[in-house]
Amino acid sequence: MNGLALIAGNANGELAQKISDELEVPLTDVLVSRFSEGEVRVEILENIRGKDLFIIQPTCPPTNDNLMELLIIMDAAKRASADRITVVMPYYGYARQDRKDQPRVPITAKLVANLIVAAGADRVLTMDLHANQIQGFFDIPVDHLYAINELCSYFKSKDLKDPVVVSPDVGGIKMARAYAKQLNAGLAIVDKRRYSPTDTEVMHILGEVEGKTAILVDDICATAGSLVEAIEALKNAGVGDVYATVSHGILSGPAIERIRGCTDLKELVITDSIPLAEDKQSDNIKVVSISSLIAEAIHRIHDEESISVLFEDKK
Repeated sequence: MNGLALIAGNANGELAQKISDELEVPLTDVLVSRFSEGEVRVEILENIRGKDLFIIQPTCPPTNDNLMELLIIMDAAKRASADRITVVMPYYGYARQDRKDQPRVPITAKLVANLIVAAGADRVLTMDLHANQIQGFFDIPVDHLYAINELCSYFKSKDLKDPVVVSPDVGGIKMARAYAKQLNAGLAIVDKRRYSPTDTEVMHILGEVEGKTAILVDDICATAGSLVEAIEALKNAGVGDVYATVSHGILSGPAIERIRGCTDLKELVITDSIPLAEDKQSDNIKVVSISSLIAEAIHRIHDEESISVLFEDKK
């Protein structure tokens, strides 16, 4: 593909290679390592002058390391005279602090947006942001993709009996409704009360779920505490099998132990926006790749074509 160049940091090399294979464009040779004191060292080993450059680097854990890698790669690319720099961030870190909801707290989602723009980005390509308003934190174009088609295609292939899509909280209703529409399923909500950023108490289920196959839908799974509580509440309400799907499987802290120990969870379906380490793999975790989605978006951006076709429901 003339004029197109791809660079990958260390955050998710496997996904970057899949995108490269889909586009039939080799990854640009780049050195991303560390100096002896831990500072990030970057050297682009090929000519990218005048190239339409896409830097593939989700800011997933270790978030600070991956974010600094991204910023320094961008600076190197800008100084190497890349024509246009598009940051491809399947997962946008620091997104959960997206508003000032308490005194004396930061808005890190806006801070990261400022850093990315200041480092030289001309465009951002991301997926399933924690909050849609984050797009407005940038003064450059943002293409916001959704993993719903890839995840729904997986569930359609399973031919589940009498499915009902369940939102784990009131804030996720819009996303759950979109999944319910694609899967031709019912819709329910877990009503819960949050006591702290990590502790919640499930109250009750809104909607008809008894005897149905539940699909819990969310954008992020970090410690899996809310997920396990919601599954318990659904089983108490008479649900049959319980599946869960999230766009970004962070799976930090006790998440894996909770998921492995949750016998009522039939399957947790995640995307490869964040790499699943070997020690986090489990029989009840399924990974669906988003490489085709990202590759098609890159192709369309490079060719100055609309990407709205990627939002259409796949029959």
